[in-house]
Amino acid sequence: MSDLPLWLAVLPLIGVGLWAWRRWHHPSFWLLVGFPITAVSVRASWRRIALGCGLTKKRQRWWFTTVPGLVASTGIVKVKRRFQRVAVDTKPFMWLPLPTRHGWRVTVHTLEGQTPGDYADAAERLAHSWGVHAIRVSSPGPGRVVLAATMRDPLVTVDQLPPSTDLLKVTVGRLETGKPWVIDFRTVPHWLNAGATQSGKSNLANALIVGLSPQPVALVGIDLKGGVEFTPYAPRLSALATCRDEAGRLLDDLVALMLDRMGVCRQASARNVWQLPPVLRPVPVVVLVDELAELYLMADKSEKDEIAKTSTALLRVAQLGRAFGIYLFCCGQRIGSDLGPGVTALRAQCSGRICHRVNDPETATMTLGDLDPAALASARAIPAETPGVAIVAGQDGQWYRARSFYVSEQTAEHAAHTHAHLTSPWAEITAHLPEQANA
Repeated sequence: MSDLPLWLAVLPLIGVGLWAWRRWHHPSFWLLVGFPITAVSVRASWRRIALGCGLTKKRQRWWFTTVPGLVASTGIVKVKRRFQRVAVDTKPFMWLPLPTRHGWRVTVHTLEGQTPGDYADAAERLAHSWGVHAIRVSSPGPGRVVLAATMRDPLVTVDQLPPSTDLLKVTVGRLETGKPWVIDFRTVPHWLNAGATQSGKSNLANALIVGLSPQPVALVGIDLKGGVEFTPYAPRLSALATCRDEAGRLLDDLVALMLDRMGVCRQASARNVWQLPPVLRPVPVVVLVDELAELYLMADKSEKDEIAKTSTALLRVAQLGRAFGIYLFCCGQRIGSDLGPGVTALRAQCSGRICHRVNDPETATMTLGDLDPAALASARAIPAETPGVAIVAGQDGQWYRARSFYVSEQTAEHAAHTHAHLTSPWAEITAHLPEQANA
């Protein structure tokens, strides 16, 4: 009894110490304390959770049963044993969970007739059963499913990461896995970025301006909002088009530039500009397009030919530009099939997909519809109070929730002025092209 006051004094100190450990050294606390407890709980609860989520199967098994019988003359009870077939619930085999930065993951062997889609359909029920933020399902091989649990949403706050030093590679945010969100134009050359007003679409373009400005690349802007978005960054832009007519002429220049580089590669027996000797390799060109729908909207039939010409030029750049160092990053609030077949054809060439919060399901379907249906559902669930959150088609073929860093217009404008000396004048880039291309 004399030790009770001492324990009453020590227990609060232990609690404060554990709270401080978890608060300021969360990774070590999670690995040494949180994860072992979680791993035991996951393994212990797997049978009943699999049953509740419909992931078990009925199987017929043989069991020994005892059948008592009474011999009347002697009053002796005789026991007979025989086989009997009974139906039992069989759960999928689960390996030991492994820790991750923001949770844990575990490999499960599927039962006969099960597919990864069965687990994807049950992902939300699994997350609620285990009390975690989310469960992501992937399949590394036949008969195996990986359940990746996120204990808390890692995208609530996103800290700035060091910029990438690789050419045409920009770190713009963080993925839900905790890894950097990197846009690599060398790996994924063309991107489609959809998002409503205040969804983070323009912030992502600002992040690209900041990331690409110090690199030896030519930046070209097509701002169909009258130039209000990209004009402040004009010192770092080699060319800027602010209306459809200017955009058409600029795209004609890009097509001519692409054909010229094609001839250079053919003469040097190179398949692309990256196989050319450094002295012959031209400067890479990144084209930033804002308000993509304005290129396809038609007020009357007199604009039909102009739209068709502009759409064809943009599509040609998307089809052939990668090999010749020309890359696209197309942004828009509204991207739908009703804008015409040109948009659908352009989408097929843009393997990079980013979908922020959108106002209509058609835009989300146009951006992510040919990917996993779960990605489409996740895009429609992005709340308005989380600007910068988007669904991203990763370079590994998977899709992820991601959030870009906040980059203000002032920061992007400062980067454009600071690195203005790296700007290649458009007249210099296109000086050797035919006169009709520069007209």
